[in-house]
Amino acid sequence: MRVVVAGGTGMVGRYVVEELAAAGQEPVVLARSRGVDLLSGGAGLDEAMEGAEAVVDVSNVETMSAKKAVPFFDTVGRNLLDAGARAGVRHHVVLSIVGIERVGHGYYQGKVRQEDVVKEGPTPWTVLRATQFHEFVEQILDRMPRPLAVVPRMRTQPVAAREVAQHLVKLTLAPAQGMAPELAGPRVEQLVDMVRRLLRARQQRRLVLPVRLPGPAGAAMAGDGQLPLGPGPRGSQTFDEWLAAHVGRTTTP
Repeated sequence: MRVVVAGGTGMVGRYVVEELAAAGQEPVVLARSRGVDLLSGGAGLDEAMEGAEAVVDVSNVETMSAKKAVPFFDTVGRNLLDAGARAGVRHHVVLSIVGIERVGHGYYQGKVRQEDVVKEGPTPWTVLRATQFHEFVEQILDRMPRPLAVVPRMRTQPVAAREVAQHLVKLTLAPAQGMAPELAGPRVEQLVDMVRRLLRARQQRRLVLPVRLPGPAGAAMAGDGQLPLGPGPRGSQTFDEWLAAHVGRTTTP
């Protein structure tokens, strides 16, 4: 099966491409670095879609602003659906996030719009909501200037990005099912604790300042707003197992 992976050079996208190839499928990467601008929907998109039976959308934008996130996910979603309809795509799969309505900050508003666009589109669809990745902790820490690490108070049930990709591939190769059961990791964690464990693993010393974000979004993040609401698939790798396998290979003190 020829499967188009939008955002196939990103954190989860790379794993999706690897897992599709390992399953004997033909992944096609859509990314600006590969000559396809998903926002413009112009040159290269129709050519890349030719012969595709499925699309996996793991595209992303780095912003916390609704003014940037909403139009990004709206435009990319519509461009992919339109191109997919022209190509005869039979299954459109989207990666989303657990708790986007309950938390509701700017980026999550963009993900809500993405889901709505897919639900209203012409192609049978599947949306997988997953919790934050283990890798999310590194992203937060590395974007903050030293010596401080200001970390939002957040409860999460993190899952490895590779396990998310593996589940996405299973869903892609199955019939469309609408909203799939939510995917989460094996245990609930506090984000602040995860940051401290990452720093210890890296042998780095930084002052960690836990901060509760204001308003309903902050309350939801500190509570159960980003935890799965019901039963569903669970990843097997804990954060500590991921840390032991990952940090020694890819980071330096």
